[in-house]
Amino acid sequence: MISRIVLVAFFLILGAPAQAEPEAAGVPWDRLQPEEQRILQPFADRWQGLPPEKQHRLQKGARRWHQATPEERARIKRRFQRWRELPPDERQRMRKRFQRFKRLPPEEQERVRERYRWFKSLPPERRHALRERWRNMTPEQRRRFMERRARMRQMNPQQRRQMYRRRSH
Repeated sequence: MISRIVLVAFFLILGAPAQAEPEAAGVPWDRLQPEEQRILQPFADRWQGLPPEKQHRLQKGARRWHQATPEERARIKRRFQRWRELPPDERQRMRKRFQRFKRLPPEEQERVRERYRWFKSLPPERRHALRERWRNMTPEQRRRFMERRARMRQMNPQQRRQMYRRRSH
């Protein structure tokens, strides 16, 4: 069985939105709620030696785990199981992408989340077609695509409409 603490940590890594700066002071073990202590029990012996920011992240993860519905917990367990089955190099690649995401400004993170929600709302066939189209692009085609997208993001809606009209004629 997957340990609860590992799931809490995974929940924080993949499910948590960007967070404010952690508090400088740590969280004393005896200040944790009884349910938080139960969930974080594997860390009890070394709790005081953990960096304050890790204590805060774990505490927040324990709270979120405790408040999660059984369905959310099941979803987290499934995601964690898929994570564990990934090859180490794929996990490392995902960690690097997540670190890049965390360095983005909050408004850019929200834009990425919105685009992800849009992509997930597409029918599976359309998502598959878009993935294949991206995979079949050369690095140069991908670069040009990203540059066009960046220019379009800077345009107002009227400018975009004008550009689309020019392209369709």
